[in-house]
Amino acid sequence: MKIAILVAGFPPRAVAGAEIATLNIATELAKRGHEVHVVTTGDKELKGDKKGDFYTHYIQFGVAPKTSLLGAISYAIKAFAQIRRINPDIVHAQRFYREGLAAFLAKLLNKKRYCIWCHGSDVYLPWRFKGLALKLFLGQADAVIALTQDMRGKIRQTCHRDASVIPNGIDLRRFEQLSCRSKVKSAPNGVKTLLFVGRLHRIKGVAYLIEAMTTIIKRNPKVKLLLVGDGEERQSLENLVIKLGLTKYVTFIGKVPNEKVPQYIAASDVFVLPSLSEGFGIVLLEAMACGLPIVATNVGGIPEIVQDGENGFLVEPENPVEIAERVLTLLENDDLRRRISQNNLEKAKNYSWELVVHKLEKVYLEVLK
Repeated sequence: MKIAILVAGFPPRAVAGAEIATLNIATELAKRGHEVHVVTTGDKELKGDKKGDFYTHYIQFGVAPKTSLLGAISYAIKAFAQIRRINPDIVHAQRFYREGLAAFLAKLLNKKRYCIWCHGSDVYLPWRFKGLALKLFLGQADAVIALTQDMRGKIRQTCHRDASVIPNGIDLRRFEQLSCRSKVKSAPNGVKTLLFVGRLHRIKGVAYLIEAMTTIIKRNPKVKLLLVGDGEERQSLENLVIKLGLTKYVTFIGKVPNEKVPQYIAASDVFVLPSLSEGFGIVLLEAMACGLPIVATNVGGIPEIVQDGENGFLVEPENPVEIAERVLTLLENDDLRRRISQNNLEKAKNYSWELVVHKLEKVYLEVLK
């Protein structure tokens, strides 16, 4: 099968959830004997080539920013031109805005069948022309994929279109050599580490985690919080840490290469994701693969990954008191952490890329029948 995968960004320059997923999907599909072409954006010095077992094709933008309507149209037209040259059996759009428009053009003008895999922000967050794009691009798609049942329900509600549910996956081999949490760690001087990994953006709710630290350290001063990631909210969060007198307890690590993230996870004791909205959260799977107990908000697709009391705890968004209580419950109970750690190590096996791509392959074959 010849497959064209459309994604606006791609590693190593873009390392968000959909971009990392695309790299793993392309790699696994190629392993299965398919001819895979990734159509993405890049600078002038980047030329189309073969990365490992699959091909990459880069689109240059000129003056139109990728996030503007003009940028989306520019990407779609150039991506459509690449699709015509590739002549794939099926077009796979990661997200339904820029990529969905390109896939729609390929069907309209070249009779190419396409599927769209929604990844969260395109479904949950408001943006201009969202309603039109949903109804048009998803309505004409030969298959629609959602990451979670919650996302599937949102798609049904907004454009009356059903979707298959396939979660994101993780490369479990990245975690096999790490000192994962199969046993409760004995930290130096008894200090326990809380970890957040993600963009420092308002929607991630990091301010509420920082506020929770004021309660946590009153009961257990031997706790530190590491924030891995960067973003537009960093300065205001640093100011909040100073204001609350938490400079001894909170460390901003900044952006780190994706391949180093598992090292931070394996060296921590509890993973916290205080998002106000979240489509899926690959980082939750990574925490599970290291056996970390999780405290996360009860929003979006998170409850389909974290079962309260089984492999972590769910809290309400914007609630630093509840975050603090759940974190302290985990830190003060070694047996509970040990049980949740083992549950997560087992649960992570359900999200291998081999299993995920096997399900995706079935969708492709159904479309091409």
